[in-house]
Amino acid sequence: MAKKSKGNRIQVILECTEHKNSGMAGMSRYITTKNRRNTPERLELKKYNPVLKKYTVHKEIK
Repeated sequence: MAKKSKGNRIQVILECTEHKNSGMAGMSRYITTKNRRNTPERLELKKYNPVLKKYTVHKEIK
């Protein structure tokens, strides 16, 4: 059997900042994982927003 360890990898949610500020209906969110030991600060990635139809900055919310 595989070992069960707490590990450093955690699941985080990324939310679009432009969509949130625009007041439009809906939400653009992505789920990804990060290593909490290497990146203790919040993630900021450019991801595609299908509602706005362009690449925007998504920030970690959880």
